[in-house]
Amino acid sequence: MQLRRHDVLSGAIAILDEYGLGDLTMRRLGAALGVQAGALYWHFPNKQSLLAAITDEMLAPVTVEPAAAAAAAWDERLRTLARRMRDGLLAHRDGAEVATASYAARLASDAPRHAMADAFAEGGLPVQEAAMAARALFSFILGQTMDEQSRMQMDSHGALDPSDSPLFESPSAADYFEYGLGLFTDGVRSRLSGRL
Repeated sequence: MQLRRHDVLSGAIAILDEYGLGDLTMRRLGAALGVQAGALYWHFPNKQSLLAAITDEMLAPVTVEPAAAAAAAWDERLRTLARRMRDGLLAHRDGAEVATASYAARLASDAPRHAMADAFAEGGLPVQEAAMAARALFSFILGQTMDEQSRMQMDSHGALDPSDSPLFESPSAADYFEYGLGLFTDGVRSRLSGRL
């Protein structure tokens, strides 16, 4: 059987989901796929490029918008993009950590961030400011989601006191996330109204 890029990517995501980022090694992936680790480098020159491909796969649904969503007001469109990104990261163990590393290395696709910048620009921000706002929102999503995933993992390993479990926090991680999104959209409105 010929090993395809998609097989390598699917195998890597399966290991990530089951064991986490710390146990996703090229050797383990090769063993899971029944090949020597060296065969994987035909498809991905290094582990960082593999992590970037995983990030792109996790976040591919972020920018796929039905016509109705694309026609929505800029702020609702932005919220939808941000929620999809959070959902994509939370759907995979260590998803936010993988994405953060991939974006820090400038290897993952910028399509989600560009879609956010477009929404900010539709709201009235000049293009350069819209790009900066999108980068700030992107960082917020990654950081908030990484914190959420880390706390959930700590809780699942018994590292948190039961009274500190994120399962019973109020406000919840989702509430904090929505509050942060509101700050971004309100901040844009405020900045624009100050220029009138």
